Amino acid sequence: MSTLEIKDLKVSIETDQGTKHILKGVDLTIRQGEIHAVMGPNGSGKSTLAYTIAGHPRYKVEGGSITLDGQDVLAMTVDARARAGLFLAMQYPVEIPGVAVSNFLRTAKTAIDGEAPAIRGWAGTVTQAMKNLRMDSSFASRNVNEGFSGGEKKRHEILQLELLKPSFAVLDETDSGLDVDALKIVSEGVNRAHETTNLGILLITHYTRILRYIHPDFVHVFVDGRVAEEGAPSSPSGSRTRVTTGI
Repeated sequence: MSTLEIKDLKVSIETDQGTKHILKGVDLTIRQGEIHAVMGPNGSGKSTLAYTIAGHPRYKVEGGSITLDGQDVLAMTVDARARAGLFLAMQYPVEIPGVAVSNFLRTAKTAIDGEAPAIRGWAGTVTQAMKNLRMDSSFASRNVNEGFSGGEKKRHEILQLELLKPSFAVLDETDSGLDVDALKIVSEGVNRAHETTNLGILLITHYTRILRYIHPDFVHVFVDGRVAEEGAPSSPSGSRTRVTTGI
C-alpha cells in the first residue's frame, strides 16, 4: 500500500513585506485508499500545503520532508511528481488557449504512462468519463478551460483525475464556486475515482457541505500553519473520536 508522508514541514513565501512563514511544522500521513479532509480559516496554510506537494516554485521549503513510498518528493521535478502518482486539482484552474481538451488529456495520459493510449479505446474512455460528469461532448474540442464556467472548470479537473488514475490526489477547494447540483456531480466523480482505483485523497475545504457527499476517514484542522486538531469525523451520535491536540 502506497503512503504519502509529510514530516515537520516548514514553508515560506517571499512577499513585498519580506519573507512570510506559512507552514510551521506540519505532520500528516495519508495511505492509499484513505480520505483526509483539511479545514481551517483563510491563511492557515491549507493551499500552501497543496502547492508545496505539487512543487509550485513560489513556495520555499525551509525544513521537513515529503516522501512517497520512501522516495523524496521534494527532490522531484513537477512532472516527475505527476508520474510518481501525485495529482493536484487546482482551486483556480488556468486557461490554456490554443490547446484542445482532447489533445491535452491524451498528452497528459501519454506523459504519465510513458506511452500513448490507443486512440479508439481512449476516445471511448474519455466519452464515457465526460458523460459521467454530465459534460457535453463539445467540450472535447474546446480550448482548455477557456470560457468555461467555474463549475465546468472543476468538472474538467475531476475528468483529469478519473482518466489519469493517480495514487494520491490533492483537491484544493474543489467545492468552491459550485452550486448544489455541480457539487454533487463533482463529488460523485471523486468517489468514483476513489472506489475504482483505491485513490488516496487530501481534500482541502472551507466548508462542511462537500463532506455530505465525500466522507473522510480523518479530519485535520489547520490554524496558523500547524495542525491544531485532528481525528476521525463525528460519529452518528455526534461524539468525536481519535482527536488529538497539535498545539
